[in-house]
Amino acid sequence: MATAFLLPLTHLYASLQALVAWIAPRPARRDRAAARAPAPRPAPCVAAKPLRVVRVLEPSAPRTVAGRMVISGRLADVCAELDRLAALEGR
Repeated sequence: MATAFLLPLTHLYASLQALVAWIAPRPARRDRAAARAPAPRPAPCVAAKPLRVVRVLEPSAPRTVAGRMVISGRLADVCAELDRLAALEGR
């Protein structure tokens, strides 16, 4: 008996959904070529910090000790500086 009561309600609900879908505005279709186009790349940050190389010498250390070196900046720049320093040491 419960199914006999619910069956007309489901048909009424489906009809109501179809009516709303017919009345409601449909979203505009996007062009397939535009949908596949890659997103524009953001402009590079102009305010990027430059590479900084700082050599720290301890006042109590003898002159033969090289001290510490702090390199900061973008990872690519730091790696390039390390490669340059390694090449200088290899000579």
